[in-house]
Amino acid sequence: MSSVASTKAIPAAGTTPGTVQGPPQRRRIALVPTFALLLGALYCLLPVAWVVVASTKSGRELFSTFTFLPGSGFADNLKDLSAYRDGVYWKWMGNSALYAGLGALLSTAVSAVSGYALAIYRFRGRESVFNILLAGVLMPPVILAVPQYLLLAKVDLTDSYASVLLPLILSPYGVYLARIYAAAAVPTDVVEAGRMDNASEWRIFTRIALPMMIPGLVTVFLFQFVAIWNNFMLPYIMLSDDEKFPITLGLFTLLEQGANTPALYTLVITGALLAVVPLIALFLVIQRFWSLDLLSGAVKS
Repeated sequence: MSSVASTKAIPAAGTTPGTVQGPPQRRRIALVPTFALLLGALYCLLPVAWVVVASTKSGRELFSTFTFLPGSGFADNLKDLSAYRDGVYWKWMGNSALYAGLGALLSTAVSAVSGYALAIYRFRGRESVFNILLAGVLMPPVILAVPQYLLLAKVDLTDSYASVLLPLILSPYGVYLARIYAAAAVPTDVVEAGRMDNASEWRIFTRIALPMMIPGLVTVFLFQFVAIWNNFMLPYIMLSDDEKFPITLGLFTLLEQGANTPALYTLVITGALLAVVPLIALFLVIQRFWSLDLLSGAVKS
């Protein structure tokens, strides 16, 4: 009996004691999704790597050297980009920061109030309103751009900062996410307890519900910021003064001019690289804030 027990306790050669060894066929199948994810990562990161390398090349090196061979002109490209039209590139970056930052902040605030109301309150037509919002999620923004232009042209708001900001405040997808998160994160018992303590509805929302919704609202803010930062069609339709252009539209105009002036291609590539840096920085900062919020919520619960 003891010999049988000792035989079972001895692990197989080449294996780690205490681990469960699956069939080789199953392990091979598990490698398929990993390989697919690696291919997807390569597909997404390869253009980024090209932009990083191409931004280091001068105009002559860009068309005469190996694609992924670094050059020696990054400092000159950065200097030329800053000097182009008295630094209009940084004006475009500032405009994008204004549109994306303020637009995402206002959109997150509207989404928070709307999502909380749809999740907590019971009123006639609530589901109909929510279904209309879902229809708005499915509708491409390009379809709405022209009607929005016509509406803002009626009140003489085209070619202004407001013409880009106002259509972005209401985000159907942001309201949808806020409603789903509020329904899951804000217990109705807590809301009822606040009402029993004679707290106003606004105080219950700001002091009780809003802190519970912060991780979800951070997600809404991040999605909106990235969407507005990368937005091209709406500013292209609304704006004619290039001093108000966001970075996407500004780089597009540079690229169009590059067809006649090839030297501008290096400025477009360097500008595209610099335009990605704020998004990466924001994601890293918000990811840390996101993790802390989720951890603190788990500790409080």
